Amino acid sequence: MTVATQALRIGGIELDSPVILAPMAGVTNMPFRVLCREIEQELTGTASGLYVCEMITARAMVERNEKTLHMTTFADIERPRSMQLYTVDPKYTYDAVRMIVEEDIADHIDMNFGCPVPKVTRRGGGSAIPYKRRLYGNIVRAAVSATEGSGIPVTVKFRIGLDAEHHTHLDAGRIAAEEGAAAVALHARTADQRYAGVAHWDEITRLVEHMDGTGLPVIGNGDIFAADDAARMMAQTGCHGVEVGRGCLGRPWLFAQLGAQLRGEDVPAEPTLGEVARIIYRHAELLSLHDGESHACRDIRKHTGWYLRGFPVGGDFRRSLAQVESLMQLHALLEQIWSSPDLAGAVAEHADDARGRQGSPSKVALPDGWLDDPEDDTVPEGAEIENNGG
Repeated sequence: MTVATQALRIGGIELDSPVILAPMAGVTNMPFRVLCREIEQELTGTASGLYVCEMITARAMVERNEKTLHMTTFADIERPRSMQLYTVDPKYTYDAVRMIVEEDIADHIDMNFGCPVPKVTRRGGGSAIPYKRRLYGNIVRAAVSATEGSGIPVTVKFRIGLDAEHHTHLDAGRIAAEEGAAAVALHARTADQRYAGVAHWDEITRLVEHMDGTGLPVIGNGDIFAADDAARMMAQTGCHGVEVGRGCLGRPWLFAQLGAQLRGEDVPAEPTLGEVARIIYRHAELLSLHDGESHACRDIRKHTGWYLRGFPVGGDFRRSLAQVESLMQLHALLEQIWSSPDLAGAVAEHADDARGRQGSPSKVALPDGWLDDPEDDTVPEGAEIENNGG
């Protein structure tokens, strides 16, 4: 399945591919983004989508938190540089965006209003904010005004709403357009769904129809796992681009597959276990260059479980990888795969099944009285301190 157009324009940024890497905490750091680009370039000859960094807390950035500033670094090959901000306060929003502009930190800024994690929403952050229409609008306006004269586009990501009784995505899209955003992205689940169940692509369609006439692209997010899922979502909903989150966990080659499918090219095959082992080691190398070998080896452990999903490697081997402490040890373990033709040539079963966190739906944790007045623009107290440092 292909769609009629592949380009995606976000403000002044022209992307040859409408496929976007969604920011994920602890995953979409610089090493992972570089790895995705390298693989897409190797398999298709292009790396033309948008790869967004981990969510950055605006207040921590303004206060120059050391960990946060490290998270904002980009590799030389990353163009455009895309950053997502988490914020609840128009003041810190403005200050953080001015800092990005004046210090030339990023080329694109995305605003996170979709996080459903209880520790965030119970303070009034993340996916709780769009319910407060004036507060939400004030934050978007602050970000857009801070980019004046820079050419840096601001985009906004949100969910369908809090739950089935409190949908906010249509208002959120309209307000974003009124305040000068360059695009909107919808994770087609409610906050109480978290990551469970299926994404409601029909709500992406509703948002596309609602935004008709604004000129703003609508980007769909939710349940992009297989090579043809992006084309299906775009054809079914009319959205202008797609964001990929959990589907690329342990599958950084998914962007090459999605892009090729959209362009009507031959879709790269799923890699063999030998090829995956090579990618694992390259990922660890990139992590080591960015964070040091000790931290890299701790970080790669969680990725190996995703990488090896569906492969016949056995529990003992998986446990060994989950305890790796050096690149030399990692290489020695992966050598067991490369030295076995049967293992090296194996292909994963059900590689494109849903992956990553899913959990169960749960009532959204909100501050007391949060639902009483949707026009209240009071900044929620303590919502950014909770997430200080990224």
